[in-house]
Amino acid sequence: METSLGPLLPLFERERAAGRALALGLLVHTAGSTYRKPGALMLIAANGEYSGLLSGGCLESDLREHARTVIVSGQPRAVHYDLRTPDELLWGLGLGCEGAMHILLLRAGPENDWQPLAHLAGALAAHAATAIGVVTESARSDLPVGTLALPSGAPRRSATPALETPAVHAALAQCARDGQVGWLEGHSPSWRLFVAPLSLPPRILVLGAGPDAAPLVDFAARLDWKVTLVDHRPAYAVAAHFPSAEHVVQARPDALREVLDLARFSAAVVMSHHLPSDLAYLRSLAETSIPYVGLLGPAVRREKLLADLGAAAHRLRPRLHAPVGLALGGRTPESIALAIVAELHAFVHRSVIC
Repeated sequence: METSLGPLLPLFERERAAGRALALGLLVHTAGSTYRKPGALMLIAANGEYSGLLSGGCLESDLREHARTVIVSGQPRAVHYDLRTPDELLWGLGLGCEGAMHILLLRAGPENDWQPLAHLAGALAAHAATAIGVVTESARSDLPVGTLALPSGAPRRSATPALETPAVHAALAQCARDGQVGWLEGHSPSWRLFVAPLSLPPRILVLGAGPDAAPLVDFAARLDWKVTLVDHRPAYAVAAHFPSAEHVVQARPDALREVLDLARFSAAVVMSHHLPSDLAYLRSLAETSIPYVGLLGPAVRREKLLADLGAAAHRLRPRLHAPVGLALGGRTPESIALAIVAELHAFVHRSVIC
């Protein structure tokens, strides 16, 4: 999924608090090789400041000029870049990206309740799956380009009757459920609705808050992942040591299921460096459906822990990654953290790990 909102929130919240409108850039179609894919977002303020990238930084300066027009006029604008032709020496840069992108710029401000940003931000805060729709082509006078479709129940000042249909709401619901962009087409006269899901960041559980967990949390935060750390040692479970973590919890390893809803997590990494604690953590994780469980330490340590788990090891072993992390080389805490986050990233995005 490409519709990631987290990195855009600081700029959005600042401008909304000041009552200033912004331009939302939505990548709706690509062809060939492109930096981002459909559903990617970019936010541009009236002063030209922006968050998010739709290219590698090559097109953003031009998009800022279009965004100023959209903010002033309030009218959506479609911008198309085709970098596949031999003479595409765009502004003399010679990008050579060999791709094409179709971007729709929309104004979000007080007059439209900052939609669809306000809806997406609320869903992100609740970690709730959702999707939005935007009309990208239309021959209907009552359904201009840029018209928004939001799920039923989403707060808004007004709704467009033409988009308040079972077919539109079904498309939004399916998109939110499947996590894939899609299209809905209407006829007589014709119109097209681009539907994009909100990309929810994975929640990662790190069991063991020793000093070597700090770079792991930092790398994860750069990816906008939400990390919860747990440790039974008061000297380790200190929130100030992990400013990028969402939560830092002090709890006994055998009380893990009592203090956390483990069903919320996409992955867990066990790295307390304390054998009895790791055993208790693994025992709790064996009873969950968390699809990825990483264990720090060598294979001989893994086998000892699995042997001590007894029958519970059978439920855990298919999901266990131990030693955790890709074989990238390096022995420093930063190298190990990079290897762990790289393997987690591949797993979260369902990439093939060779």
